[in-house]
Amino acid sequence: MKQDDKDISTGPVYELRAKGLAGGQMQIEIWQMPSPVTPRLEKPERTAGLKGRCLEIVETQVLRKLRENGIRLSRLEKGKMQIYPLKNEDMALNLALLFRVLAPMRNIDRIRSISQEIEKMSREEAGYWLGMAFHRSNPRRVLAALRMLLS
Repeated sequence: MKQDDKDISTGPVYELRAKGLAGGQMQIEIWQMPSPVTPRLEKPERTAGLKGRCLEIVETQVLRKLRENGIRLSRLEKGKMQIYPLKNEDMALNLALLFRVLAPMRNIDRIRSISQEIEKMSREEAGYWLGMAFHRSNPRRVLAALRMLLS
């Protein structure tokens, strides 16, 4: 890497946005930011988000993973938002896939088992499935297939 290239990142840039909701709940979203390695992006793009009951079920798992990477989410007041850069691409991919897969689910046992399986995924596997779910014409089918494979 040359001296002039210091500011050029080696991978996509992600950001975590946490927003306070009514009743002490929160919404967590992963956003992909424009960077030199993602020229198709002209503005930030929402990759995935989770809130409500699904987030409550996996909240300790998500908060532990964030804490391991230096992010501590405090309780947010309704309408307040906190923004954190995600320096660990592996974690960003894993959380984004987790959020996309769990968002429509309702069965508590399946949510728990699938979240544990996604946590075990490698960066390549999570990136593959997230890419399939994000860039296909029918992402719901891809996510449904992944749910079937993991449960």
